[in-house]
Amino acid sequence: MPVQRTFVMVKPDGVRRRLSGEVIRRIEAKGYEVDQMKLFTIDEDLATRHYAEHTDKPFFSELVLFITSGPVVAMAIRGPEAVLGCRQIMGATNPLEAAPGSIRGDFATEIGENIVHGSDSPESAERELGLFFG
Repeated sequence: MPVQRTFVMVKPDGVRRRLSGEVIRRIEAKGYEVDQMKLFTIDEDLATRHYAEHTDKPFFSELVLFITSGPVVAMAIRGPEAVLGCRQIMGATNPLEAAPGSIRGDFATEIGENIVHGSDSPESAERELGLFFG
């Protein structure tokens, strides 16, 4: 299996609820490595670039407002098939569809505040890692 790097972020609701350690624990328990990590509050410019594909959607301003509302934990994760593996750990984007045992299935109740973000492809991982870690 190819070793990949992916981007994972504990969103403001996850940090506020003190779930950052649990998210990291689950990622590491699966065998992935945290290559880089930082805790900071995203500014509007970075939020706009991060969510660029949603600029024309009606929920864009809500995304930006939420992601800039408090600190996040941004991480570069490395391991075999890291993109797919981390997305499985997180669970479906809609917490009501996320499997029990996944982060969203265990801790989230609404799609707008679903604890974590993870890259959905190797291409988006590369783009997001560049945005957050240069």
